Amino acid sequence: MPGEDINPNNIKTDKMKFVVSSTELLGHLQAISRVISSKNTLPILDNFLFNLSGNDLEITASDLESTLITKMKLDNVDGSGTIALPARILLDTLKEFSEQPLTFDINPDTMAVVINSENGRFSVVGQNGIDFPVLPVIKKEKRFTFTINADVLLAGISRTLFATADDELRPVMGGILFEASPEKVTFVASDAHKLVRYQRNDARADDSASFILPKKPASLLKNILPKESGLVTVEFDDRNAFFTLSDYKVVCRLVEGNYPNYNSVIPKNNPRKVRIDRLEFYNILRRVSVFSNQASNLVKLQFTPNQITVSAQDVDFSISAYERHKCLYEGDDMEIGFKSVFLLEILTNIASQDVIIELADPTRAGLFLPAESGNEDEDLLMLLMPMMINA
Repeated sequence: MPGEDINPNNIKTDKMKFVVSSTELLGHLQAISRVISSKNTLPILDNFLFNLSGNDLEITASDLESTLITKMKLDNVDGSGTIALPARILLDTLKEFSEQPLTFDINPDTMAVVINSENGRFSVVGQNGIDFPVLPVIKKEKRFTFTINADVLLAGISRTLFATADDELRPVMGGILFEASPEKVTFVASDAHKLVRYQRNDARADDSASFILPKKPASLLKNILPKESGLVTVEFDDRNAFFTLSDYKVVCRLVEGNYPNYNSVIPKNNPRKVRIDRLEFYNILRRVSVFSNQASNLVKLQFTPNQITVSAQDVDFSISAYERHKCLYEGDDMEIGFKSVFLLEILTNIASQDVIIELADPTRAGLFLPAESGNEDEDLLMLLMPMMINA
């Protein structure tokens, strides 16, 4: 439950022993080890916290900002208790084992740990689990909770994570905005150059609330969610969020601040519309962008009836390129410039065969939409700000 200690230090025991599969343990440890920082402020955070209670083994890793918890069911258990074990030694050792049972024999008084394998014995010294940080508490008066399918949460994070910013001056832009309402759940990310809005009408909450999920826990969830199925319970207040999955729990501190009004930057009136094969367009951009200026990465898109011309040049090196391709185009002739790196990122993160581009004029953002979707409950919109074209 949110607010409980990571380490139940009221457990007193003179014995702690359990048997676990080497590959199963390695899989769980690798999944939660991604949270461990290479430069921890507290030495205890270089460890995994093992908590044995009954037949349940709970293992925790943390960097203070984010915490990952995983649970394993064990059959052969003797005693209970907590101990912190060095993460690097455990991971490096387990990687070298073939599938076999390992027996962990722990002396809680001396923190001495003996790991017995089929053909060997490995000794290590742990640390007292009492030194491990405790989990934050969700404030009851500000608590908000809803459930969401694991595949929907994964899709929302996967579609938006690439668009988050690396801007220490604007930390709110470095996370994903979650908006839950009785009608839908919306995921938004932007770095002020590109913006992604992903909506799911098959995910809902009882009321309306929002929070900003930092990039690191979002990446951790993206790694863990493919292993999961079923519902994820999301609980949060104004400071922290808990994501409870079937085998894992992710706890993180939220980004403080208000997310900009993203709807105000999405142009509503876009008379020029393009439909083009996404992969063909992507490959053209890859070829032509080689000839763009390395500082600006500017590519020009020229639209004429049923044709797009993609061009780039670097006058400093006297190189240039252009390539034409058929497309469906509605509207007056137009030329607009985009940063090729961002354009390629957007096309990579749209899954449909064709992409629709909606344009107003060369000074306003272009909208990029999937031409078809395999799910009628999802709505994906990507936006890219244009670049000035020097005549």
